[in-house]
Amino acid sequence: MQVKLLPTPVQTLALEATLRTCNRAATHASQVAFAKNLKDRNGLQKEVYADLKATYGLSAQPAVRAVKKVVDAYATLKANLRAGNLGPPNSKRYRKALSTPVVFRPEAAQPFDDRCLSWQYDARTVSIWTVDGRMKGIRFACSPGQLKTLVQYRKGESDLVCRGGKWFLIATCDIPDPEAYEPADWIGVDRGIVNLATTSDGTNHQGRRLGRYRRWQARKRSELQAKQTRSATRRLARRAKREKRHATHVNHKISKEIVSVAQRTARGIAVEALGGIRERVRLRRDQRGTLSSWPFHQLGQHLAYKARRAGVPFLEVDARHTSQRCPRCGHTERANRSDRDHFCCRRCGLAGPADVVAGVNVRSRARSAWVFVTAPAPAP
Repeated sequence: MQVKLLPTPVQTLALEATLRTCNRAATHASQVAFAKNLKDRNGLQKEVYADLKATYGLSAQPAVRAVKKVVDAYATLKANLRAGNLGPPNSKRYRKALSTPVVFRPEAAQPFDDRCLSWQYDARTVSIWTVDGRMKGIRFACSPGQLKTLVQYRKGESDLVCRGGKWFLIATCDIPDPEAYEPADWIGVDRGIVNLATTSDGTNHQGRRLGRYRRWQARKRSELQAKQTRSATRRLARRAKREKRHATHVNHKISKEIVSVAQRTARGIAVEALGGIRERVRLRRDQRGTLSSWPFHQLGQHLAYKARRAGVPFLEVDARHTSQRCPRCGHTERANRSDRDHFCCRRCGLAGPADVVAGVNVRSRARSAWVFVTAPAPAP
């Protein structure tokens, strides 16, 4: 949970100095870990613990958290290399990641546990360790619902983050998932580019406004890139974050509405399993930008976690031929979909919006899959 801090100018200076000092210490520990190949927590802590306290003035627990941050960073790097997220082993990016130590930005997030960070929920303040001593009475702002969640479920460490001159604490909350109910039926959701989400009920969440917004941002981005100045580069970074926030907001609105309808009607939610679609399809050059910016994965993630929090059953089903199969007679043919918007079965004549037909097919597959999932195991 993201909680906004409201520090005074004096508290802000202390927080800034703390972040910079902790990240300098973490970078030093990272260089030692890289030079001596110490990627385990105990070995690295024995090597740098005393140095972090003496040289950078860290207390015992912040020094331990800095070491843990370094170990986690190298574990993440190893996982990314193994998953191919940095390219093949012979690529320049892959070789650079292996040949240089991890470096932490001056304002990178810093984790704090309950020994160096405490919450005063009634007063809505926090007390946090800084390089200038324990800083008490830092106010935070949150809604009543967020405060109730913090009081009941906050557990473990919290990350101190500075973003755009604003300060946040990212608090870890261990919220138990409610037990999913037995669905009376399913809502099939077809995700697309023109229509971001179309349900089997016929509800259509269009993506035209988001598409226009992205094209406008692309024009502004090309204008700024042509200037090639430091100011233009800073503006480009701000615009990229703004565009990302806008797409996330749209996905939140769509997923919230679909989950609320499913919960109100005691139905489950089914979506197509679209993993790896960017690698499977071949596109023209003018289509690549549209597909690469298609936020379908994030929409699926929002639907999954919101459904889990509401106790709504959620399934991913096979995506093959959902837009070419007739939901009435089962005839599957590419010619059934004459164009992007229309479906007409060549065998039985069933016609309708193509995205709604795809949503109905997703719903039908969810019905079959749920029967298989909930079927009792055969007796030995």
